[in-house]
Amino acid sequence: MNDQANSVDERYATTPATLTSWSRQDTTWMLGLFGTAIGAGTLFLPINAGLGGFWPLVILAVLAFPMTFFAHRGLTRFVLSGRAGSDITDVVEEHFGIRAGALITLLYFFAIFPILLIYSVALTNTVSSFMEHQLHIMPPPRVLLAFVLILGLLAVVRCGEQVIVKAMSMMVYPFIVALLFLAVYLIPHWNGGILRTASEIPAPSALLNTLWLAIPVMVFSFNHSPIISAFAVDQKRQYGEHADERSSQILSRAHLLMVVMVLFFVFSCVLTLSPAQLGEAKAQNLSILSYLANHFNNPTIAFAAPLIAFVAIAKSFLGHYIGASEGLKGLVLKSGRRPAAKTLDRMTAAFMLVVCWIVATLNPSILGMIETLGGPIIASILFLMPMYAIRKVPAMAKYRGQASNVFVTAVGLVAITALIYSLLS
Repeated sequence: MNDQANSVDERYATTPATLTSWSRQDTTWMLGLFGTAIGAGTLFLPINAGLGGFWPLVILAVLAFPMTFFAHRGLTRFVLSGRAGSDITDVVEEHFGIRAGALITLLYFFAIFPILLIYSVALTNTVSSFMEHQLHIMPPPRVLLAFVLILGLLAVVRCGEQVIVKAMSMMVYPFIVALLFLAVYLIPHWNGGILRTASEIPAPSALLNTLWLAIPVMVFSFNHSPIISAFAVDQKRQYGEHADERSSQILSRAHLLMVVMVLFFVFSCVLTLSPAQLGEAKAQNLSILSYLANHFNNPTIAFAAPLIAFVAIAKSFLGHYIGASEGLKGLVLKSGRRPAAKTLDRMTAAFMLVVCWIVATLNPSILGMIETLGGPIIASILFLMPMYAIRKVPAMAKYRGQASNVFVTAVGLVAITALIYSLLS
C-alpha cells in the first residue's frame, strides 16, 4: 500500500518551475479553507470581540493573522511529515505510537463531531425560521425538514472530497459579497461608539485579562483545523517534496483573505453600535445580523440575514464533515476492523446522517456546552501537538529554532487556560 501511495506521490509531484504558477486547484483550496473557517461564528464575532473595548480589539486585530496562520501551518507541516497518503490519525500513530495514535484519533473525532451536530441544529432552525417569518409558509414537520437538509448536504459529500471543496469554494463567493455588502451598508451609520473608549487606556492587568479571555474567541472564529489533514494530503499528492512551500502559500493567502474580510466586517459593526448595544445583543443571544435587522428595522437585512446564515452554516458543515469522517474512519481502522474503502465510506455517511438527523430533530440546548468542552482539545491538537512534534520528531527537526514556534505555543497555552477558566466559572 505504501508503494502504491509513493507511486501516486511521484506521479503528481511537480518541479520548482511548475510550483511558481498558481493553479485553479490552489484557488479552490484557498477558498475551501476560508469556507471552513468563516462560518456562523463570524456572525457572533463582532459582539464578542467588540465588548472588550477599543484597545483589546485593535490588539486582537493585529494578532489575528499570525495567531491563525502559524498555527495552521504547523498542523499542515505535521501531516506533511508523515508517509505519502497518511492523514492526521496515521501520522500521529507513525510518530508517537499506536496508543497515542488511538487516543488522538478519539479526541480529534469528539472535538469535531459535536460541532457538526451544532451545525445540523442551526441549519434546521435557520431554514424553519426563514420559511415561517420571511416566506410566510408553514415549514414541514421538523423531523422531515432536518432529514431533507442533512441528506442534501450528505449528497454533496458522497460526490467525493474534491467536490466538497469545490462546493465550499463556490459558496464562499456569495458569502464574501454579503459580508462586504453589509460592511459597506453600515458605513453611513458609523457613530464611532467604540472609539469613545479609545481615550480610556485600561490598566495593564485589566487589558491582559480581557485579551486572555478574548483570544479563544478570535482563534476559533478563524479555525479550519478539521480540513487541514485533507488539505495536506492533497498538497503532498500534488506537489511532492514542494508541498510545504505551496501549502504555506495557499494558507497565507487564505488567512489574509479571512483576516481582511472579517475584520472589516467586525469594525464596521462595532463602529455602528455602542458597547451597550453590543451587550444587549449578547444578552439576547442574537447574531449580529439579527440584531442589526431589528435595530434598523430593515426588511432587506431581515430577508438576507437567514440566507447568509444558511450559506455560512452549510459550507462550514461540509468542511467539518471531512474532519469528523476522517476521525470516525480512523477509529474504525484502529479498532482492528478492515472494511473495504467504499463500505467504510457508506458506514460513515449512514452514521453521520442518522445521528445528525436525530440531534437536529430533538433540538437540544446542551450543544453549546459540548462545543466549549471540545475547545481545549482542538486548541491542543492545533497549537501544541505540532510544536511538540517539532521538538521530538526527527522528520520535523528542520523547523526547530523558529520564533513562530514559541509564539504558537504561547497562544495555545493562553487559549486552553482561558477556555478551562471559562468552563470552571
